[in-house]
Amino acid sequence: MITSSHESVTRLRHPFHADADGVNRPPGPDKHPYYGRFAAGGSGVVPVVRQVNGESVPALLICRYADVREVLRRQDVFSRAAAGAADPVDVTGTMLGLDGDEHARVRGTVRDVFTRQAVAGLRGRIEAEAVAQLTALLGGGGRADLLRDFAIPFTLHVVCDLLGIPEQDRARFRRWGEMFLADSELTRDEAARSAQAMSGYLWEQIERRRGCPAGDLLTRIAETAVDQPVDVQIKLPISLVVGGWETAASSIATFVHVLCSRPYRGYASGWAYLLDHPERLDPAITELERLHSTANADDMPRRVLADVELPSGARLTAGDVVIPSHDAANRDPRVFPDPERTDFDRDPNPHLSFGYGPHYCIGAHLGALEVRTAIGLLLRELPALRLAVPAEEVRWKAGHAILGPQELPIAW
Repeated sequence: MITSSHESVTRLRHPFHADADGVNRPPGPDKHPYYGRFAAGGSGVVPVVRQVNGESVPALLICRYADVREVLRRQDVFSRAAAGAADPVDVTGTMLGLDGDEHARVRGTVRDVFTRQAVAGLRGRIEAEAVAQLTALLGGGGRADLLRDFAIPFTLHVVCDLLGIPEQDRARFRRWGEMFLADSELTRDEAARSAQAMSGYLWEQIERRRGCPAGDLLTRIAETAVDQPVDVQIKLPISLVVGGWETAASSIATFVHVLCSRPYRGYASGWAYLLDHPERLDPAITELERLHSTANADDMPRRVLADVELPSGARLTAGDVVIPSHDAANRDPRVFPDPERTDFDRDPNPHLSFGYGPHYCIGAHLGALEVRTAIGLLLRELPALRLAVPAEEVRWKAGHAILGPQELPIAW
């Protein structure tokens, strides 16, 4: 059994791609080989150490599928709120940093806007936005940066339209968001400044809507969260706007990179396969979500509130900090046969890349529709799309909570 008392064991530096300065520098879209190894063998509970605010914080990485689901499911034992000091990204006061009734109350403010049915009603608007951005991209000739010229403006406009953020202010949110999601010590001051700037702007927008409702998501927050602390009211739209556009944009770029650079089932690339099998787009994206999640360095930490035994039999002690790893869980051979193999026909495919339980990503349905809409449109309208540089020359974001390329040069 693994318990927190085994302090003499050697702890691995986490994230696994962290360099000597503590900056996470993933070399590409593939996850570290440790994930598959830890999910398949051993106890599935791995002692690690993370740098947070300049201090080394010991934690236990939870790797088996059933164990990860248990940690994500049970807020009564595994607390996000109690683990704030162990988190390199400050999410205090957001949905991501709350537990129990408080989390449910804040989430309930916007929950019905992001249900599967509600998001399905946005399909027409999302498709129109994707077409508009693709038209702009094509206007630049036969070469572009897929992130800058398509994925980022597409996803940013979708979520800002929902919130009601004026178009002339949206570029600022992109700059603020990039800094807010930084998870290295080198950029922590910038992250704090960006959060402060976003907070001031959003509070002004929320206050304006109290007397002049605009029928948007900021109006809903202004009207239904008025009894919540100011900090919560402000951070709710921050988490939606930052998490919403950045994750979806990075997924679009990451998945296009993988599809265009790797063979699949006798085809030169997954892209070529999907051109001949467009009906496999949805399960293909689900499989890419499993293998190439854009959440960088695992799920947010939890603190154990009471001694507990996981489904695997591993025992945890009150006070332990645990990090549930969906990337390891997604490679658990008990659930995913031959887990490292890309299989667009994998069924079932119950991956945990969007989380599980009370903290299941509130924007999962919206993000999934955006990614499928974007890649489906690119396949139809740009069948000759290809990477404009060798795949290994694409640079990946360092010291960031969201995995993805810094830019993705494409040609057609």
